[in-house]
Amino acid sequence: MVIGGLSVGAAQASSTHRCGSNLVSLDASTAEVRAKCGEPRAESFIGYREIVDDYGYRQEVPVEEWVYGPNNGMYHYLRFMGNRLREIDSARQ
Repeated sequence: MVIGGLSVGAAQASSTHRCGSNLVSLDASTAEVRAKCGEPRAESFIGYREIVDDYGYRQEVPVEEWVYGPNNGMYHYLRFMGNRLREIDSARQ
């Protein structure tokens, strides 16, 4: 089903995630997200990703995905790279 150009059930990206009265944004640390949002419903270790830092050095960082919800049928997927929030997606299931 398509509503307003978006299909129902498709993931939607965001730059912030609301946890009750708290708000977390991209680049937040895992500690900050856990303090503001509590324990996730699920945590998954995805693997490692090689990145190049601001100084040109290559390093491998861990990649994790945390799941919060459902909130009114919506699940929120937070992906961390190197313990920093890099992606926020949400989808109905």
